[in-house]
This record gives sequence, C-alpha cells and structure tokens, in this order.
Amino acid sequence: MAVSAKNPVAATATSLPAGLDHADLENDGPRAFGDPLGTPAADERVLWKGRPALGLLALSAFHARTAGLYMAGLAGIALAMGNTNAALVATGLGVVLVGLLYVLAWASARSTLYILTDSRLIMRIGVAIETRINIPLKQIRAAHLRPRADGHGDIAFEIGGERLLGTLLLWPHVRPWHYAMPQPMLRAVPEAAALAQMIAEARAGHGAIARNLTEIKEAAPVSGQTGAQPVHAAGRLAPVLGRGEQGFEGAPA
Repeated sequence: MAVSAKNPVAATATSLPAGLDHADLENDGPRAFGDPLGTPAADERVLWKGRPALGLLALSAFHARTAGLYMAGLAGIALAMGNTNAALVATGLGVVLVGLLYVLAWASARSTLYILTDSRLIMRIGVAIETRINIPLKQIRAAHLRPRADGHGDIAFEIGGERLLGTLLLWPHVRPWHYAMPQPMLRAVPEAAALAQMIAEARAGHGAIARNLTEIKEAAPVSGQTGAQPVHAAGRLAPVLGRGEQGFEGAPA
C-alpha cells in the first residue's frame, strides 16, 4: 500500500482538518509547559494528535510475542527432556518477562504524545527523561508507511540536513536498523493510512516532497540507511536546510 504525495497541487486542494484546540494538548499525555519545542505556536493549526496503541507497541517495539514464544520454546524443550521443574521455571520466567515488556510499553505509550501541525511534527516522548522533538515538515524528504491489518500502523520519516537526532534519544519512536541517519517513527498509530495522507497534504504546502510515501519493507539489519526504494515524484526536491539554519531539534525537558 502506498500513499502518494507526488501531486502537491491536488493534495493541498483536499480539505485538512479544521484544527484542534491548543489547550487540549496540555490535558492529554505529557505536558510541554509552554516549551516552544513541544508547544504549537498560537498561529499554528493543530491537525492531529495521537499516541501509540499499547498492545501493538508491546508487540512491535518491545517484541513481547517473540519473548513469549522463546520462553515457551524453552519450556517445551524442558518437557521433552523430562525436566518438569525446568519447564515450570521457564514458564514462570516467560510470564514475568512478557508482563514486564507490557509494563514498559504502557509506560512508553503513556508518556508519548504525537502532534501534527501545519508546519511541523512534534514528538513529546521519554519515560525516564522527557524529550521534545521538533521536525519541520519542510525537512521531511520521504515518509514510509507500514500498515497493519486493523488499520493501525507505523510512519517513519527520512529527514534532510545533518544528523542531529540519535537512535537512543528517539527509541522506541525510531525505525529499526537505520543508525547512520535515524528515522523518527510514529509508532502504532490508529488510522495510519489516513494520517499518512494528512501528512502528505500538510507537507505539500511546503513544496513538493522528494519522494512518495511508500510502504515499509524491512531488509536485513544494516548500519546505514536502507529500505524500499520509493518512486520519485514530479516537482522540485523538498528544501534542505544547511548548517546554521533552523532545523529539526530535540531537547530534554
């Protein structure tokens, strides 16, 4: 599935949401307390806000299912070898491990708020240390959508300019295996395809995006920036800010 952003004229012709009340942002999830990095300005139109779905975040980012299956496999091997006590221990540890991963996912979802405005994407994230990430839409070179069967999905962003954000600062809100140029990711968001289209329309107001929004197809782990090769779009490339100009930022709260 692909969401096209190659026709910015047509995209901007569709109607974006009228906007959300700025005050609601301080009553939903982590607060920014007026910090410009995490608070939309009075003249910014807030198009969308959301946070990860707990269950999907636990399965996709914290790999709770994989951990559970691994421990279940150990328990099965122990039973096959006739070691009942080891099987019981593996089962108990598996329950504790999966429960712990779900607790971590709950804490991460609870401390996350994604905000899309007509000029930037704001990510209020961080369990132990609250961090506010500010990504101007004009810095987005490409966005990749990974849809799920229930309508949820992940949207990762290729960012132009210098490498300013680290994987550890963004995790788990970052696309896996892209360490050289980390890609911020909206994790397990509802109605992901519609949100991707909304981002494409908002981004079109800042010039033609360099490449389409394409479906994420993860390859083998690599240290550089990889992924499915998206289709090139017509029009000029999205503006890239040079050294010393205002770009995307991240700062602890």
